[in-house]
This record gives sequence, structure tokens and C-alpha cells, in this order.
Amino acid sequence: MQVAVGKPAPDLFEFAAKSMLADNRKCIVIEDSVSGILAANAARMYAVGFVGGSHGSDELAQRLSAANAKVVIDRMDKLLKIIDAFLARK
Repeated sequence: MQVAVGKPAPDLFEFAAKSMLADNRKCIVIEDSVSGILAANAARMYAVGFVGGSHGSDELAQRLSAANAKVVIDRMDKLLKIIDAFLARK
């Protein structure tokens, strides 16, 4: 076991960033669960909600938004614009 506590605790995302020598605030997390969005936010990462999977729905999109996903997408081809905007912020 590499982390003691699972989502919604930030441990997993913090471990991943540390393993890659990355600054948490420069990381984007794509998540399809409320607990994942909460974990990403707790780790101070940019949380993107994804509802394009077989379990995606309008209700899930609302729950991910309510959990403070910065944006919610239903197709991965929308991700490039999000990454470009993320990289362009100051």
C-alpha cells in the first residue's frame, strides 16, 4: 500500500505528484467521481470532472460541479482546450 488513506483524502494525488517531482498546483486531475474531485481539490490540483463514461449523466455532472470541479466535460476531445487554458493562466 502506497498511501494510507484513499479518496476523498488527497493522499493518492499528493503521492503521484511527489513521485513525478511535480508541484500540485501545476497538476490537472480528470475524475469521474465526487470523491476524486474532492481529493484533487484537497491536494490543490485543478479538478476536471468527466461524465463521458457509461455511468455519466446530467445528475453526475451536477454532483461533480457541486464538489467544485473547475469544469465538467463529456468528451475527452474537449480536454485540449482546458489544458491550453490551464497552461496560459498566470
